[in-house]
Amino acid sequence: MSTLTGEGKPTLIERLKEKRRRMIKRLGKRLSRRIEAIQSRQSLVGNAPVLDNADFPFLKDFTDHWEEIRDEVREILKHREAVPTFQDISRDQYRIAKGTSWRTFILFGFGEKLQKNCRQAPVTASVLERVPNLQTAWFSILAPGYHIPAHKGVSKGILRSHLGLIIPRDAEKCRMRVGEETCVWREGEIFVFDDTYEHEVWNDTEDERVILLFDFDRPMRFWGRTLNKVFVSLLKLTAYYQEPKRKMENFEDRFEAATRRADENLEKLSDPT
Repeated sequence: MSTLTGEGKPTLIERLKEKRRRMIKRLGKRLSRRIEAIQSRQSLVGNAPVLDNADFPFLKDFTDHWEEIRDEVREILKHREAVPTFQDISRDQYRIAKGTSWRTFILFGFGEKLQKNCRQAPVTASVLERVPNLQTAWFSILAPGYHIPAHKGVSKGILRSHLGLIIPRDAEKCRMRVGEETCVWREGEIFVFDDTYEHEVWNDTEDERVILLFDFDRPMRFWGRTLNKVFVSLLKLTAYYQEPKRKMENFEDRFEAATRRADENLEKLSDPT
């Protein structure tokens, strides 16, 4: 007996899976909110929306090498159409990522290195590998005129950093609100923030904005670290992690194939025979 409910409609199994997915997502949010208070008390770097760079000595590596990192992403952008959109990687982002306005070139996902993508940006990967307890990292490519609606991250046990690489000339019009604070990206500058505060982004310019975005564990005392480790381990068992993981591997292969084809075409054009 078929489980189809009609042509083009999801099957019964697919509907049940989607229902389970939504339920797990709600439970995850409740669990995250319950442990946030503990993680706040366990934090060794305060709980402000935007944190002090002095608490993170490893950030200097990024400002020292930002031009090399920028040069690597410029090479990647030559194959822009092969770089996936955010919602292509994770359908949980459908509310904040529309069309092709927000592309993401992922280097690390939940602590796992994407080897093929990292080969496209070896300096960037090397600097990222020196970040204590790195979770995720990607080049975030935002189209002109795009607005990312207000949203929140999933865990106070993880902090987020942005390194400015290619920034619109009218930088003040390309900005992010974190809680009540406003951050403006500058080329070669870096900042750290707590993405469990509501935040949103505007690129009210005619230029593209490109940054390196990466997440790492918040420095905390023992019980805060333990709770975070358990939460992340549970997260890795869910579709929130498993589905993007499968897609990341697929897009890695697609990007590698796109660069290979481009190189082969360039060789043919330069071959006098």
